[in-house]
Parts: sequence; structure tokens; C-alpha cells
Amino acid sequence: MKISALSACLLLMVVGGIAGQPSPWITAYYAGWQQGNQWSHYLTPQEINFSGITHIIHFSLLPRPDGSIDDQSNGLNQENASALVSAAHAGGTKVLACIGGWNTEAAFAEATHRDNRRKFIRTLLDLLQSRGYDGVDIDWEPVSQQYADQFVAFMTDLHEAIQKRDPKMLLTVACTNNAQLYAQVAPYVDQLNIMTYDYSGAWPGWLTWHNAALFSGGLTFAGTGQPLPSVDGSVAAFLAAGVESGKIGIGIDFYGYVWSGGSGTPTGGASAPRQGWSSPPYVKDNVPYHFIMDSLYRPEYYHWDTAAQAAYLGIDADGNEHDKFVSYDDATTCQSKLTYVVQRGLGGVILWELGGAWCPSAKLHDPLLQSIREWLRNNETNRNLKATR
Repeated sequence: MKISALSACLLLMVVGGIAGQPSPWITAYYAGWQQGNQWSHYLTPQEINFSGITHIIHFSLLPRPDGSIDDQSNGLNQENASALVSAAHAGGTKVLACIGGWNTEAAFAEATHRDNRRKFIRTLLDLLQSRGYDGVDIDWEPVSQQYADQFVAFMTDLHEAIQKRDPKMLLTVACTNNAQLYAQVAPYVDQLNIMTYDYSGAWPGWLTWHNAALFSGGLTFAGTGQPLPSVDGSVAAFLAAGVESGKIGIGIDFYGYVWSGGSGTPTGGASAPRQGWSSPPYVKDNVPYHFIMDSLYRPEYYHWDTAAQAAYLGIDADGNEHDKFVSYDDATTCQSKLTYVVQRGLGGVILWELGGAWCPSAKLHDPLLQSIREWLRNNETNRNLKATR
């Protein structure tokens, strides 16, 4: 595969930019299970347009309690790893393997115990090097307080092992909102990416709210007076904890939330943000962008929440049970978040995950990536104009 002139141009924009004004990293997660043709919307490495993507993270290896590694359950076998590494490197993109994911704490706790840690780190680095990966992304979720010190010790030892083995190898970490914890490992990582999504649910004392709002819009919980969760709120916490802005990444979610039904809202059932209820709506999380666009989207349903900087669909149908509030990141959201990254001097963004917004039946197969590439082109043009004045 030859890198196109456009790909080369965009890559230079992202990696180099104008001196003193680096462009943000665009780190995309790519799930191993998307590589199999049993999925109706499967996405092969050869179909990924790597222009504008600076790093791609293969998701995910799994730790085993004895310090060995499971590369089969999520499809990160030798064949799939080779296919992704070859395609990404041909497109000028760095490839990292993620280890972890949600609900991996118990396995991580055993694998990184002092009795197993050295073996675990050695096995992990051996696998990375043998398959041509450029680094590793650590996604220990969750990190309970009882394992906080062990997590920091593991990250410290892993960093030291990488420096001895191959200092060019990248180390990144996916973060929940425990800013004080991740601040302790920030010196050891190249990217500290906050998973700024999964922000809402139909929980007691809540309102309908966006999955990944950029701002809280001044809205607070009636019971506590605390602002509703937002990207800006998470970033503020990490900066306050002492993490340097240039190491922080924020999330763009290629999956949305669909709130359905409930009662007692101003429209009967859930159909907009900031609605209280008497009986809670049902919330379906992690709904792919391609499904939202194929099955739920209509132009008349679309809304842009200016205060939150978030897109949503509002469906006020006959009967509460048919009402829907669909929270998702669209092209406008992607560009708004990238602008925020530049304005705040942050490091970049993570995209979770490419298969969610792969739309093979549409004219544009990767519309959200297209919007990111468009932003990169426009941002570079604006910076060049400023540099010549």
C-alpha cells in the first residue's frame, strides 16, 4: 500500500504543524473483533483511512492472573496484529496494543502483584516487539482505592522496563476520572487520555443528560449543587491535580446513548436533555453511530445543544413509550472538541472506536473521520495564514 499525497500532507499537519503550535494527536481505538467478517459492519485494516490518524490502538489484549496474556478473546491474534500493523505503518500511523478494558481489575491486580509483575511486564514487552507494535496502552478498569499504589508501582516498573528495552516504545494510559491517581503516573506516559464519555444514566436524582457533553452548560444537580459531568469538568480536575496540559487527551465517542420512555417529563417520556422524570426512562448505552444514523436519525429530530456543545435527537412521539432522547457525537461535536483541545493547549483526542462509525452503506463510509480530517485541513490553513501576517 502506498501512502497518498493527501495522506502524507495530513500526516505532516498532525505531527509537525507550525513551529511552536503542534497539532493534536488523533488516537483511534480499533477493536480486534471488528476484523472478522461475521459482523455486519466489520471493518478491515485495509479499509481504514489512516490520513489524520496519528496513532491507532488495537483493542485489546487481556491480562491473566498468572502474568500471562490472552490475545485470543478480543481477536488480537498474530494474524490480526500483523494485518493492522502492516496497514497502519504503510499509512504512516503508529500502532499500539491495548491491554485491559472494562472489568479487568481483578486480573490486573493478580498479574501486577509483586510475585507476577516482572513476568507480566516481560511477557507484554516480548509480545509487543514480536508483532511490531510501537507501544502499549494500559486500560486498567476500574482502579479501586485498594489497588491504587499497586497500579502506580506497575506503571513505574513498566516505564523503566520500556526505557531499558526500547526507549522509542510508546506508553499511554486510558483514564477514568480519578485525577489524583493518574497524576502520579503522568510523568511516565506519552499520552494520558481521559475517557470523557459514559457520563450519564437514569439514576436517582438525575436528569436526562448527554453521554459526552463538552460543557455542563451551568446545570447543577438539585440535591448537591454539583455541575453535571462534562469534558471541561474532567479536564479541570486533571489540571488541578498537576497534570501538564500537553499530556492530556479527551474522548470522542463513536457510540451513543438512547433514552426511551419513562414518564413525568415535560414531553411525557424522555425526548430532550435536562428533563426530570417521575418514572425513569430506559437507557441503552454504547449504540453505534452507524445504527443511530441508519435507524433513528431524521433531520427533523436533530438538535444542537449550544450550552453543552453536544448533538442529540429528540423524538416526541405519540405515547410516552415511543419518546426518545438520543445522545451522540456527530461531525459538529468532533470539530468542537478538537477546537477545545487547541484552545486549552491539550495534547489531543481519543476516538472510541472506529467500527462504531463505519458506515459501509453510506456515501461516506467514515463520516466522523472525514469531519476530523476537514478540521485538520482548516486548522492548518488558519495557522498558516496567521504565520504569514
